[in-house]
Amino acid sequence: MYKRQVYNRAVDLHRAPYVPHLFRSVYTGTRADHKRALCDDDMKKVFCKLSQSSGVSPNMRRAQELFILMFSLRGIPFVDLTYLRKSDLRDNVITYRRRKTGRPLSVTLTPEAMILVKKYMNRDSSSPYLFPFLESREGTKEAYREYQLALRTFNRQLMLLGELLGLGDRLSSYTARHTWATTAYYCEIHPGIISEAMGHSSITVTETYLKPFRSKKIDEANKQVLDFVKRSVIGLNA
Repeated sequence: MYKRQVYNRAVDLHRAPYVPHLFRSVYTGTRADHKRALCDDDMKKVFCKLSQSSGVSPNMRRAQELFILMFSLRGIPFVDLTYLRKSDLRDNVITYRRRKTGRPLSVTLTPEAMILVKKYMNRDSSSPYLFPFLESREGTKEAYREYQLALRTFNRQLMLLGELLGLGDRLSSYTARHTWATTAYYCEIHPGIISEAMGHSSITVTETYLKPFRSKKIDEANKQVLDFVKRSVIGLNA
């Protein structure tokens, strides 16, 4: 991951040539021991409407609502959100291909998600992009630089938002994705369905997302069993 960040920075500074898909054969996945999903208390803070206090900037509000939109779109990665095209939206359905895996995905928007899409969608009639992150033609180094700048700006605002809300962990663009996967897991949705919903290349990738939380869920299951036995035994012996 750090190699990719260094390379992206070098491209931005014109100190390295832009090479499309340079890291395609390099593992840049998620470490199983690195927790990125929000806990319940932090989720409440992020999803609640921000107050009109002076500490909350318009950019922070925008970052918060885009974060909620990404979560609503089944944890869509920021890169996929950035490159969405107006033609990908039909009525209340967004259909696109994941840039990382190439897998086709179709997401039905909830009314709340549609409100956010309409609020932040591109007003430039000449642009093919659904959101105004990019101006250059897809596949060009200019578009790549615009995406990198948008990602850094977004993550910067999320970091500031997280600090303002007093979150236990750092907030980033990928937190929405990990939080969606973990929430689905706690809702008893099968990992195979979660994998399909997120467009993972295999269920193994999904299991990597969920591994840090399995021990907690197993402990919770064990407590439920023991509590049941305690109630049953006490009830029988009373």
